[in-house]
Amino acid sequence: MKKQGQYTAPIVSQLKQKITITHPFHPQYRKQYGLVNYRRSWGNECVELHDEQDEIITVPIGWTDAFEPDPFVVVSAGRSNFRVEDLVRLVHLIEGLKG
Repeated sequence: MKKQGQYTAPIVSQLKQKITITHPFHPQYRKQYGLVNYRRSWGNECVELHDEQDEIITVPIGWTDAFEPDPFVVVSAGRSNFRVEDLVRLVHLIEGLKG
């Protein structure tokens, strides 16, 4: 497990130049865009892409095929939309909102 502040950022030239959005709930699901840049945004790894209007959109790298596929996504093969750790975080968030 990585310690906070310890990152291994991919070199942009190592990423694919044509990126497909792979997150099933994203409005541009299965659309392909040209890679502009890789960056960290709010602690998340993201890619900047040119959309159809030639504007730059920022998408979490995990929602694309830009880098290594998420092992959970590969193993679940579409049978599960949610990871256990994400559901646990959601429960904690809801409990925190309830007070």
